[in-house]
Amino acid sequence: MEISVEFESDLFTPFLPEDSQVNPQVYGAELTYWLSKKLAEKGVITTYPNNEDWGWFLEYFTDTDDEYWLCCSNIEGANNKWLCYLNPKAKKLFGREKAKPENAKPLLDALKSILSEEPNITNIVWGEEKYGA
Repeated sequence: MEISVEFESDLFTPFLPEDSQVNPQVYGAELTYWLSKKLAEKGVITTYPNNEDWGWFLEYFTDTDDEYWLCCSNIEGANNKWLCYLNPKAKKLFGREKAKPENAKPLLDALKSILSEEPNITNIVWGEEKYGA
């Protein structure tokens, strides 16, 4: 199942100075805020963006209490190349019983639609990589 995507766009270039970023040359705030709004417009509700030292994420919960992070960041060394991937979270201690990626299909389908509909997003490449999973 395709759960990661790389693409290029100048839409999400950081507008705040470098010392305002999560970490030096780690970007994604503009992208995740944009995605949370676009996903909501398609009826897919997430949390507001949160940050980690590697980038940004949106939390997504299913009706069956599965939890996922949609993780987003720039590709290292670039401010116009981006990576988003699904990170299924564990239901039990010590990482046991992670949520199944298939249960996040509404989120992934909406993400595919959003990215493909935006003319300023190019070179979209989907993959099955499991970053951080």
